[in-house]
Amino acid sequence: MMILRLLIVLFFIGTSAFAQNNYADQVPHLRKFKSSEVVDSAYGITFFDKMAPSLGGDSLRYDKKGYSAQGWIEDYYESGKLLHKGFYVDGELRAYKNYYENDQQERTFRMIDYKHSEVIVYYPDGKLKSQIHYYAKAPQKEIDYYRNGNIDMVEENYGDNEYLIKRNSFFENGYVETVFELIDKKKKTYTHKDYFENGKIKEEGMLKFYKDRNDYLKEGEWKTYDDQGNLKKTEQYQAGELKG
Repeated sequence: MMILRLLIVLFFIGTSAFAQNNYADQVPHLRKFKSSEVVDSAYGITFFDKMAPSLGGDSLRYDKKGYSAQGWIEDYYESGKLLHKGFYVDGELRAYKNYYENDQQERTFRMIDYKHSEVIVYYPDGKLKSQIHYYAKAPQKEIDYYRNGNIDMVEENYGDNEYLIKRNSFFENGYVETVFELIDKKKKTYTHKDYFENGKIKEEGMLKFYKDRNDYLKEGEWKTYDDQGNLKKTEQYQAGELKG
């Protein structure tokens, strides 16, 4: 009986050690990365966001012994250049900085509290790309920039992303492309204007947010113009449907 118990104990110890070592082989910081593995041409380095719950991540990071990661951890490219430096608490990211392989900072993340966090993203040449404020795991306020420094888009949501406050976009030349802003919080109505790239107005009217449809629909009078700003037509809408 003693021999049987000893064999059982040894079996579980061996199985546990194998599981930890096998899992440790998959832990990100135990290997070096190719740039092509982690840098997306459109979104940058989002690989580590899955371990940041305030950004919507639902994964944990473990150390080489299989325990939840604690404290500062660094990850590197195959070239030896620094890729990521993050501060972990019980396997979750609370703050980090990512880097391109050319040593330029790619983004910074900091958790302000359990509901608020902030991400700032940069282009490979160091120019500002995005500023994002998260609330309840989703972007609440965001400003995106073109490479020339002009604003690309500004978006702001109310509260727990219940509805939009504004979503304005711009052409790369700096001219306004779209204006979409809340004008009546109670009625959930918005002014909406689209522009041609030459600065002339293209279309204008009002939108209304219908919670039951989770959509913003045309309401009331809408006007359409040609690229010289001349009125082409006027139409009436109700809940997105053309009247008459």
